[in-house]
Amino acid sequence: MKEAFIRDTGTNGVEVAIETLGKSIARLTEKEEQHTSAVPGLSLFRQDEPTEPTSGVYEPSVCLVAQGAKRVLLGDDTYVYDAHHYLITSVHLPTVVQIIEASREKPYLGLRLMLDQREISQLMVDSNLPPPRAQQSSRGMATGEVTLPLLTAFQRLIDLLAEQQDIPILGPIIQREIIYRLLVGDQGERLRQIASAGSQSHQIARAIDWLKANFAQPLSIDDLAAQVRMSSSTFHHHFRSMTALSPLQFQKQLRLQEARRLMLAERMDAATAGFQVGYESPSQFSREYNRLFGAPPLRDITNLRQMAADGGG
Repeated sequence: MKEAFIRDTGTNGVEVAIETLGKSIARLTEKEEQHTSAVPGLSLFRQDEPTEPTSGVYEPSVCLVAQGAKRVLLGDDTYVYDAHHYLITSVHLPTVVQIIEASREKPYLGLRLMLDQREISQLMVDSNLPPPRAQQSSRGMATGEVTLPLLTAFQRLIDLLAEQQDIPILGPIIQREIIYRLLVGDQGERLRQIASAGSQSHQIARAIDWLKANFAQPLSIDDLAAQVRMSSSTFHHHFRSMTALSPLQFQKQLRLQEARRLMLAERMDAATAGFQVGYESPSQFSREYNRLFGAPPLRDITNLRQMAADGGG
């Protein structure tokens, strides 16, 4: 009887914490779909209806949902997270994202907190956490079960937005607690792999950082593998294990995402945008763009602008 009572209290506690978190996010996103908060790295989101699948790059972060659900496609893998499951991303990953549960009565309410690999490494040292058991690289994205300590830490972080003078002092302390909760949680092994210098996951993370900074440059797999001290075949295997993509596919998605941004935000024409991100052939750029986004560049950008205008009206 006693065990059942404790378990039930824990479940109720989680439900209450989720509801409280949802109310806080709803209040702060009342007038906007995305709220970039005064806490560095913390963003809040609201959506009143399901969305179409959209391509984007997930950065190292933890994402929580207080209401609704979201689906993320990474290569052939599918991740769904909701009020009881968080999504953790340990490296930059090109994905296709869709909010699958949302309505005006029960909007999608979520948050994202960016993760800093150096802070994770430092916390591992400070807390004497054991190094990861396996040195094999695994997917750089996973879902985990939310816990009451994790929820209450996020609630305290959001509560700081009402007392912004406290953010510089208390914000880093609470963020450190959140990282600790993740490190000792069911996906902690994955984070510890990325943060452990010398591990294969850490080496692949370095290669991803290089690709993100140099995606417009011609890609030599041999050179990049040598840069992170792996043979080409080992590098290719571990890169795909972590990202669900080959290095070439990864680079292609980064190029096309940036070209889309240049055309949409900076009103660049398709030929110039394609050339800027590393394509020499406009026809190849248009073909690969169409394959990723489902329409050639001009039509896709026209559609996106029309959707933005309709939403704004």
